[in-house]
Amino acid sequence: MLEESSELIGLQVYTKEGMFLGTVDNVVMDIEEGKVDGMFVGDTNPLLVEEAKSALVPFRWVSAVGDIVLLGHFPERISFSEESEE
Repeated sequence: MLEESSELIGLQVYTKEGMFLGTVDNVVMDIEEGKVDGMFVGDTNPLLVEEAKSALVPFRWVSAVGDIVLLGHFPERISFSEESEE
């Protein structure tokens, strides 16, 4: 059982299909509710995140936390595109 949000930092994150996503770098807290709102995942898998950039993962996507973080939901791939101003 997770007793402190800081225990998430450094854990490896996997999708429900067992693919390695990355490592938890930081945690986003909802101070008013006193709960974890999301996690920044760094060193991401370039197969899942374009250019292996850091990704903010909503905590509602997490299905289990133990020695690793297991996600119950993750998009097929995260891509970043520049929007051109016209």
